[in-house]
Amino acid sequence: MGCDGGTIPKRHELVKGPKKVEKVDKSAELVARWNYCALSQEKLRRPIVACDLGRLYNKDALIEYLLDKSAERPNAEAAAHIRGIKDVKELNLTDNPAWEGDHGDAKGDRYEELRCARFICPVVGLEMNGRHKFCFLQTCGCVFSERALREVKTEICHKCGDPFQDSDVVILNGSKEEVEKLRQRMEEKRAKAKNGKKSRKSKAAATETEKGMKPGPSEENHSSSLSTTAVQKPESQKEAGSTSSAPGLPGTATSSRTVKPGAGAGAKRPVPAAEKSEAYKSLFTSHSSAKRSKEQMSNWVTHTPYHF
Repeated sequence: MGCDGGTIPKRHELVKGPKKVEKVDKSAELVARWNYCALSQEKLRRPIVACDLGRLYNKDALIEYLLDKSAERPNAEAAAHIRGIKDVKELNLTDNPAWEGDHGDAKGDRYEELRCARFICPVVGLEMNGRHKFCFLQTCGCVFSERALREVKTEICHKCGDPFQDSDVVILNGSKEEVEKLRQRMEEKRAKAKNGKKSRKSKAAATETEKGMKPGPSEENHSSSLSTTAVQKPESQKEAGSTSSAPGLPGTATSSRTVKPGAGAGAKRPVPAAEKSEAYKSLFTSHSSAKRSKEQMSNWVTHTPYHF
């Protein structure tokens, strides 16, 4: 312990008390949440996207994560709830005219102003640095301060004019209670979408089964023809029975005649030659109009001369 030269140790030097809990610097935490990507911990650069929980990401870093989720990443739990690129919305941010830009050539020998925010609210002009609540609309992706939406109450976006509802407003980098509320809303939204897909599939399957049970046009024609033949068949049988049971007339045979198939009412009967019209007969060479006289015939054309 020493005590050389008459030194007197104090109690806190001899007795070790409980360790003090390390407190996180709030200003450093705000800078990390509002100026850096929640997944790659790199500086936010356009295009910037936000999830349903209000976290900010670089779009290229998020796409790399979605393409290869098996790779080990230090902050993979920050994007574990993101299933695809449709679960995020690209933000439409408003630049701050007082922001001088990143000092990419800084070597640590100059002071970088991190308190000046890169983006502002287009309505009120508040800086997006974490000291004021900001939110974005899921319909169009425009970003506003909560004060602007509270003071200027409207159902149309202040920046682009698209309509929105209260359920479309998502708070950026909210507190734990606000994040839990957003998580519950996200789960309810996904459950509704899943139930909607199931109902659509069931309706599609029901319509397909109904279409399969209904007969097609060819089947309907076939069934109608079968029904007509079924109606005609007993009539033809009745006629056959009446002819067979009739008593024999003089000059006629008394034996029963067999009815040929197709001899019903729907069968076509041959038209006798006496009933054919002259126009029909003139189509054939045997008609008198098709015959030529001797003056019309040429001996050198026909192979059967008629002058012998």
